[in-house]
Amino acid sequence: MSGHSKWANIKARKGKTDAARAGIFTKIGRELAVAVKQGGPDPQGNSRLRDVIAKAKQNNMPNDNILRSIKKASGELNTIDYEEITYEGYGAGGVAVIVESLTDNRNRTAGELRHLFDKYGGALGQTGCVSFMFKKKGVVVVEKKGISEDDMMMLALEAGADDVVECDDIYEVYTTSSELSDVADKLRASGASVIEQNVDMIPDVEVDPMTHAPMVAKLIDLLEENDDVQNVYHNAILPTEEE
Repeated sequence: MSGHSKWANIKARKGKTDAARAGIFTKIGRELAVAVKQGGPDPQGNSRLRDVIAKAKQNNMPNDNILRSIKKASGELNTIDYEEITYEGYGAGGVAVIVESLTDNRNRTAGELRHLFDKYGGALGQTGCVSFMFKKKGVVVVEKKGISEDDMMMLALEAGADDVVECDDIYEVYTTSSELSDVADKLRASGASVIEQNVDMIPDVEVDPMTHAPMVAKLIDLLEENDDVQNVYHNAILPTEEE
């Protein structure tokens, strides 16, 4: 299978400043709190919490921070009041954008996101205006390390995955979002080097924004930097910093 590769689009932007990394830890802390509130503090019985813990480790969040966030959420469930809201809209050049947020003030978040979309040539739309262009998938990123595509496909299928995408020096293994943790664990057990595992919104068709690419890239960057934003998905083909 070939096509969309979120990893290919963002790998050149992996370097984070200390300030940006602190922001990531804050966002992951919110996700941990909501996961605990919804399914309890035991990751064995809470698949969402298990996925967020994996995400925390991928971003080098210290174990002490992870445990502290879980413990804090366990003791303060009634005081945690984050609301999960998904926004949809278009960027310049007809790019479809989905923004997942955790917020304690929906009016603030909606206003800030609307301002960014307007400033960079886009517009927020109604719920459902672009989500039909995406499919929710679990994505496990695996280092090639000499593994052939046929061997990777065999390992992936044995682990319960649906498909494999080859991209540069990695493979992207696709599965359902509910099976993400199990598939990633089985791949690790088989000896595969798992770099990342995430639930992603995969676009059916990608769009080249052409001359609008810098404006779209700026919009995506600023959306990701917003404190209330957890994830940003889009169908734009954007150059990496290496290109």
